Formats: sequence, structure tokens, C-alpha cells
Amino acid sequence: MDRVHAASLFSGPETGLKSDAVLSYEGGVITSVTKGEPGPAGRRLIIPALVNAHDHARPTASSFGATNMPLETWILRSVLGTPPDPYLAAAVSLGRNARAGCGAMMVHYTRPSGTMGMVEEAQAIARAAGDVGIRLAFALAVRDQNPLVYGDAADVLQSLSPADRAVVERMFPSRLLAPQDYLSLVDEIAAAIAGPMVDVQFGPAGVQWCSRPLLEAIAEHSARSGRRIHMHLLETVYQRAWADRAFPDGIVRYLKDIGFLSERLTLAHCIHARPDELDMIAEAGARIVTNFSSNLHLHSGLAPIADAHRRGCGIAVGVDGVALDEDDDALREMRLVQMAHDGVGFERTWSRAEFLGLAIRNGRRATGAPGDGSLVAGAPADFITLDLDRLDRDALMPIDPLDLLFARGNASHVTEVVVAGRVVMRDGVVAGIDLPVLEAELRAAYRKSLPAHVGLLSAWRPLEGAIAQWYRAGCDCG
Repeated sequence: MDRVHAASLFSGPETGLKSDAVLSYEGGVITSVTKGEPGPAGRRLIIPALVNAHDHARPTASSFGATNMPLETWILRSVLGTPPDPYLAAAVSLGRNARAGCGAMMVHYTRPSGTMGMVEEAQAIARAAGDVGIRLAFALAVRDQNPLVYGDAADVLQSLSPADRAVVERMFPSRLLAPQDYLSLVDEIAAAIAGPMVDVQFGPAGVQWCSRPLLEAIAEHSARSGRRIHMHLLETVYQRAWADRAFPDGIVRYLKDIGFLSERLTLAHCIHARPDELDMIAEAGARIVTNFSSNLHLHSGLAPIADAHRRGCGIAVGVDGVALDEDDDALREMRLVQMAHDGVGFERTWSRAEFLGLAIRNGRRATGAPGDGSLVAGAPADFITLDLDRLDRDALMPIDPLDLLFARGNASHVTEVVVAGRVVMRDGVVAGIDLPVLEAELRAAYRKSLPAHVGLLSAWRPLEGAIAQWYRAGCDCG
């Protein structure tokens, strides 16, 4: 049996902080949390392991020149970040998240490598998660319409030179996977990788990229099988405009009518969701994952997270591959969300203990991780330790450790990460992989692969200008 001493332990919002606690665990399960004598030198704070509830397991976008642009061109530029080696890209992303205190992570896989079959690629990603040691939710993204813009792309293509047009049509094909083929593929992936540490979900990319037959087929299969769904929704103003044109009775109303909305559903972003839509999401028991820094980087807007919370929506936090400093720091991301939506003046949306608890609880539901994250006997041994002496660097007077955590906590304060009873990170070193070596190998692989994208780089300026003009002209998203 293993034991960890903590000067302070947060077991959950209902029980709060415990002083001088000893957490014991065995066989991947917490056996007890008891009062104990002060532990070894140095004060520890123990909290439940964090959850990155929306991500894509990709490297930093800025390294590929995807900066200061909206999603509608950013996502096209992200082709340059197509993983040259699926295992390497996933292991680096998952390893960075583990280093920041994440015990579970959603990989909404939007950019397959094309170097192997999709089942084999999913197996490589699951192997990376197993080597790192954190829980994995895997959702293969699917789209079957609108590869370039939210509507007819003829004007965009006609504005390009023949050479540039050929490049664009090759990289963004209009013929995509049929609904039944996608459902069968997800079932095949689940048969290959699903297990106690891996939850396989459906991953429609977003309503603007998915036809009605595809969304309806996923809704029906999810209801029949119980498989979870993970999808982007209303991330940008252009997606809002498209949805209002394509679904005049309401896009969320449509999702409700086809049985898509349920407690099995997690929706990323919802930046431009309206109050009545938030009410429907809450009524269905679905969750919203907010990605604060990503929304800032991509100029998508500020999500109505406080209002969504007040209306009963389950709120989780995701890094989305674009943390504030592009360093996968999930702890800083959680703090940003809490501070941005915590109210004005004396009014508060939630206590810090409540927010920490709900972010972890809803994140675990989104990723299929067992339990609600509470550190109690019988619960999964998923927790992190932080250096409380460094958090309380001045040590002038007694301060609530959670206040210190939300005031200044970041990945550098995380000293140990335990998932299912396994120590996956200690003192900045990820135990199951050599993260610095894999990062160097991934950079080398990207440098080697970039010449394959010389056509897109040549066509980029005309394409970017044509896309911007299409949206500025009114986004005729029919």
C-alpha cells in the first residue's frame, strides 16, 4: 500500500480541505484518507487530477504560422501540422498534459496522418496514452460537407490560379466518409482500443461540417449503443450565421429533435449559444467544454460560461491544443476560466472549491473516466500533488491553499501525478516516456515533412485572401 502525506488535501467541494492528511491507495483505488502527523520536509497540497476535456493531440500552431487568424483560416493552415508520426505527436501532447497535472484527456482527432489505416493510427494513439499513463477519450472527427467554407466554395476556387486550385482541391476534398462507413469505423476502433483506460466516442466535427443524415445516424447509434458523442458547436460568428440560415427553427432545437442532445453529449465552445439554447443543453444533461485561451488566440469571442452554469449546464475545461502560452498548461487554463467568469464586484458565480470540483467532475463525465474525482475511499487513485511551499512563497500568514492555487498556480507547481495508482509524473519528469527526446524527434519529423506541403505554402496567401473575402461578403451559408 502506498501513502502520501499532505499539509492540505482537497477531497471535493462537499468535504473541502483537510489538514495534515494521509492518502493511502492500493490496486489503483484510494483505500483511506485519514488524519496524520505532518509528513516529510516540504508542504504538499493534494487535489484530484485535472482533466483536459477537449483537445486534438497536436503541437503548437504558431510554429506553423497559424497566428492571429480566425478559425476559418486557422483550421486550413493546420494542415501543416498533420502528424508525421501519430505515436510521436500523441505521446508528446499527452506527456505535456501529464506534466501539467492532467489525469485524463479527450483527443478529438481531427487531423489523421494518412500514413496508415485509421484503426492502426488509433492504436498508436492509445499506445501513447498507455505509455504516458493517463486516461484517454478518443473521438475520431468526421465531416462530410463544407470542407473550405460554410457553403458553396465555387467563388473561392475560381479566384485561385489553376495550380493553386489544384493544390487546394487535393488537400480539401469534397468527397468524404459516408455515415454508415463512419459508424462502422468507430465500432472497429472501439473493438481495437477501448478498455478501462480508453473511452471511444463519436466525434462529429461540428454541425456546419456534418450533414443531417450523418448527425441523425450518430444520434441513433449513440442512443442504441450508449456511446458518448463529442462535438464542436457554435464556436465562431460565422458558424452562428451558418446555423441560423441552415436551421431557421434553431440548430440546438434540431439537435434536440433528433435525439442528439443527451447526457452522453459533450459540446466544445458554445461561444455563440443563446440563452434558450443553453437551457436545452442543460435540460438534456449535456456538458459544455470551454477553451478560454483557444478562443482568444482564434478571435472567436468570450463564451457565456457563467450564464450557462447558472442555467444548469455542466461546465468542463479544455486546452484545445492552444493554451495561453501554447505549453499545454491545463492548470493555468483552469484558473483563466475561473477568473474570467467568476463575476464582477462582490457578485460571484461559484466558490473556487465549487469550480474546481465541477470542472473535474464534468471533465471526467466528458472523457468517460470513472467516478467524480472525489478523493475518498473506494474512488480511483487519480490525484496530483503540488508544492505548497512554492505556492505560498512568502509565507507571511495563513492563506487558503485553494486561493493560492487559483492566484498563481501553474504546471511548474505540480510535483507528482498519480493515475489509477500509477505515478505518471514526478518532479517534471514523465515516467513512461522520455518527453524531451520525443519532442526533439517530433520536431525533426515535422521539418522533414514540411516540403510535402510546399504547394499549400505557395497557395496560402491567395487562399487566405479568398476565404476572408467570402466571409466578409456576407457568409451566404446556405
